[in-house]
Amino acid sequence: MMCGCCTGYCGICRGRACDRAVCNGGAQPRHALARPREHLGCVDGCGMSRKIIPWLHIIGIGEDGVAGLSAAARGQLERAEIIIGGDRHHDLSLGSCPLPHPATHDSASLMGCRVGERAGAAPQRISWPSPFNALIDKLKSLRGKRVVVLATGDPLWFSVGARISNPKYDVHIPREEIIYHPQLSAFQWAAARMGWSLADTETITAHGRPVEQVVPAFWPGAKLLILTAGSETPGEIAALLTARGYGASRMTVLGALGGPDETRVDGLAEGWNARPPAFNTLAVEVIGTPHALLPRIPGLPDDAFTHDGKMTKREIRALTLAKLMPARGEMLWDIGTGCGSIAVEWMRAAPEARAIGFDHNPARLAMARTNAVTLGVPALKLIEGRVPEALDGLVAPQAVFIGGGLSAEVIAHSLAVLPPMGRLVANAVTLESEAVLMAAHAEHGGELVRLSAARAEPVGPFRGWRAAMPVTQWSVMK
Repeated sequence: MMCGCCTGYCGICRGRACDRAVCNGGAQPRHALARPREHLGCVDGCGMSRKIIPWLHIIGIGEDGVAGLSAAARGQLERAEIIIGGDRHHDLSLGSCPLPHPATHDSASLMGCRVGERAGAAPQRISWPSPFNALIDKLKSLRGKRVVVLATGDPLWFSVGARISNPKYDVHIPREEIIYHPQLSAFQWAAARMGWSLADTETITAHGRPVEQVVPAFWPGAKLLILTAGSETPGEIAALLTARGYGASRMTVLGALGGPDETRVDGLAEGWNARPPAFNTLAVEVIGTPHALLPRIPGLPDDAFTHDGKMTKREIRALTLAKLMPARGEMLWDIGTGCGSIAVEWMRAAPEARAIGFDHNPARLAMARTNAVTLGVPALKLIEGRVPEALDGLVAPQAVFIGGGLSAEVIAHSLAVLPPMGRLVANAVTLESEAVLMAAHAEHGGELVRLSAARAEPVGPFRGWRAAMPVTQWSVMK
């Protein structure tokens, strides 16, 4: 098999005629022929053995449309055979061309537009397929053609480009087959308009996600830039701020950033009643006296949770999470989740951290759901059932906590699914459960410790220490 440069396509200059003097240091011969449908790797010819030729260009576009694109991005747009994007993206890339939007996923070619015109034939324009996996499947079917996907701003910052190439999904396009052309992101525009250092702000998205997930970022003095889902999102965030004692927070809604129709609406969270445009970015300066300071560092007050008294208490919870080691994007199985305190704090502690809570008691799962929403991790997944049966067929975790349902069988199952450097932590308060942990420690090693905490409480007119039940904790890294 021979790669594109051997059969007529130059992987360096993307399809234009080239010669040895300018292309890959002279490694590729001069070619100006059609691009092959798929690169399969060289056996001989141009010396680029097994090199994959990118065929998909993901272009970020702003409110200034084609005029704001780099020369390279515009060149790819002009040569594209197929352009995929939302109606707004097609509008921006068409410029002043008075053409209708594509009505279906495989709409007929739109003719006569200046951008994308190639020898009298305009590119085929396709609207976003739904669901999202359909987009990946559609793109794969187009491999070998000149394809452009349009995204807003930086296509790798909370945008479609990051999902298309993400290898954690079974359905994705390898990064080696993609070239990204970034534009200024909404965050950069908003930071400039607010006069904020982007390095000193927190960037969050509420687009396509429950708005409650912004809650962990609420902290006195914090500056937040938030991608919204529409005109209703600022009001929803204002209500969340006000309910937590941050009603004095200053909010600015910025619309159509960088374009001729840019807008700005300012106000306070408390009493917010503005109607901003549908496409907007929200800037929040968090101000107020909260009802409670709720840090992302594990160890929230017990009364921050709805619970029935049976929960991993604050001090033990902080030590437990230190052993579980929350990390970006990693998955926790919280077995015997109860009110969900371990899973909730795991997800608050690291960006994009995920968790599944298991419990056979529906009343406790209801408490866990309430806590997840209230404390800003609405993506917590909860499963009613008994272990180990309920553990089958799920996404493998990087960490497992066993706070209930402890048995040698559950420990064995957990260790079997954990990857190298996976963490398992189990807590016990009864002698029977402690015996299971002692046996596990003898078989698998790790650390076995006994934890106890006492709190000062009134004793008549005086004060004394009231000790909680001691907890035996076993932890091991695979």
